[in-house]
Amino acid sequence: MAIAIIGWILPGIKVESFLTAFIVAGIIAFLNLVLKPILLFLSIPITIFTMGLFILVINAIIVIIASLLVPGFIVNSFGWALLFGLLNSIIHFFLDNAD
Repeated sequence: MAIAIIGWILPGIKVESFLTAFIVAGIIAFLNLVLKPILLFLSIPITIFTMGLFILVINAIIVIIASLLVPGFIVNSFGWALLFGLLNSIIHFFLDNAD
């Protein structure tokens, strides 16, 4: 649901349908499970140097990979992917802490 909302808000992100948003959510979850730990391990020095802000870049890379894998999910640039990842993290933070 968050992916569909972010795709509707951001002009640089296009999500063609709710089914596409559902597939994108699954692909991003899979990439976060498999690829993100590897990228985090390889980027430990730069992540420490940037005090953790490089994790946003890793999230953007995962979003771009998801856009390459899912037809109907279009990300126009790295900046839009970065903003998508940031908004997605903020939305999930509030959804996880809603008590």
